[in-house]
Amino acid sequence: MSNDRKGKFLRVKCLDCDNEQIVFDHAASTVKCIICGKTMVESTGGKSKITAHIAEVVK
Repeated sequence: MSNDRKGKFLRVKCLDCDNEQIVFDHAASTVKCIICGKTMVESTGGKSKITAHIAEVVK
């Protein structure tokens, strides 16, 4: 099987409260921090705009 996915899952860290969440880098909707509500990922119709610190790429 080929592992040629277009997107990646990322562990991102909120800049306001340091909460970590796993998000998709091609998210179809806005993702907010579940603790403080700050926007972490914004949908752009393709690759998302990440507004949080990327801690790691999840394999």
